[in-house]
Amino acid sequence: MAHYTKHPVAAPPRAPERESTGHLVLRGFVIMMMLAAFAHSAIYNLVGEIGAFITLIAFLIATLAIGIPMIARRRPSAFPWRRLPWAAVGYTALALLSVAWSEWRGATVITWVLLATVTVGALFIVQVLTWHEIVRALASTFKWILGLSLAIELWVALVVHEPILPNFFVRPEGDLDPHWYWVRGNLFDGGRIQGIVGNSNIMAIICLFALLTFGVLFAARTRWRTTLALWSLLAAYFLLRAGSATAYACAAAAALVLVVALLMRRARTPGARTRLYVLFIGGTAVVGAALWLLREPLFALLGRSADLTGRSDRIWSAVLERVAQHPLFGNGFSSPWVPFDPAFQGWIKDHDITVFHAHNMWLDVLMQLGVLGVILMAFAYLSLLWRSWFFAIDRPRWDLGADRPYSALTLLPSLFTAVLLVQGLTESTPIMLWGWMLLVMFSFKIKVVPLVGIGERERVIERGERTRRVP
Repeated sequence: MAHYTKHPVAAPPRAPERESTGHLVLRGFVIMMMLAAFAHSAIYNLVGEIGAFITLIAFLIATLAIGIPMIARRRPSAFPWRRLPWAAVGYTALALLSVAWSEWRGATVITWVLLATVTVGALFIVQVLTWHEIVRALASTFKWILGLSLAIELWVALVVHEPILPNFFVRPEGDLDPHWYWVRGNLFDGGRIQGIVGNSNIMAIICLFALLTFGVLFAARTRWRTTLALWSLLAAYFLLRAGSATAYACAAAAALVLVVALLMRRARTPGARTRLYVLFIGGTAVVGAALWLLREPLFALLGRSADLTGRSDRIWSAVLERVAQHPLFGNGFSSPWVPFDPAFQGWIKDHDITVFHAHNMWLDVLMQLGVLGVILMAFAYLSLLWRSWFFAIDRPRWDLGADRPYSALTLLPSLFTAVLLVQGLTESTPIMLWGWMLLVMFSFKIKVVPLVGIGERERVIERGERTRRVP
């Protein structure tokens, strides 16, 4: 309980600083924007492709309406133009230029608008939120997805008693391939669950992101740690029930990165770090070679085929045929592939459904923007990997003081980057929507604000100044 004294020397009591209503609304808008990116497939299944496109355009207009006046008030010269993620910006520009030689110009224009919307949104988030607020916004987004997924799975299992189709279409008579369903209603029967996003693999990756975010916040000793633990249990349960082999591989990669980063933080000398680098790089090479040689029995153990569920035989071979037609600049940007465009409609089908992407982000970029696009994408991800790694393992320093404590929040970008890179081997989502948002957002934020928190040195100075201000 706070006590108030009228002693003439004591400073009058002050209420704790609170966020303004406008900033709270801004944070709410960012969470909605993140939700529209991470759960875009849910919006697609709810209101259709046109409704999903209109939703993102509405967010683009709102972002520009809020962001442009903010930049104008701060003067355009104050915007950190030099710290933009230029490799990602260059990739976006190349995607727009590809309209000139695209084999599917309509699809290029439509999907480039989506890419630009996500890019502008990511840059906007960096400018209006701090590191702590970005992590909290991500946590809130994942909580909404987990909560809505639990609600719709319960509704389908307990009320509807049968799977539901996208847009709530009436289920036709006869047997229907389960891949057509939005939610299959497998919550209580042991099958794979899809959640609100309607895809087990995407649901599993989002659950993994949620676990990493909640774990970082828990380690940072934020408030409501018991609630975070409960959300983590729900995310772990959904991750297991989604049954995604890709997500399990991503989880293993994130765990390895976390262990190495924590050991690097404990290393006292450059030599100790060098030995750790040699040990773990060599160990990773050996483990990777062993996994490749033993891939067939490992995939069989996970219930998957050695060709990655038809990726190499049907999808990748067809993509490589188009790569050979225009290897340098590609055939034209389209992420995702627009299923109603004649160039993609019926081109590659899986369970009688037109495939939306190449299931490998590097092959996808190579087909769309050629070798030049792959170079730009590689620079974008390597830059993020490099900066996020040292953001995680180095102490925050802006002067000669080298005793500032580490922040748990600085681990998150490198963990997310590891997940995206591993997922990109079998999926193309790291180059579109929420994958692209994370790439641009983390790349830009690390360049603008390359440290988190203050140390004991600053707290001592602050206490000393507060003492000197007392009359």
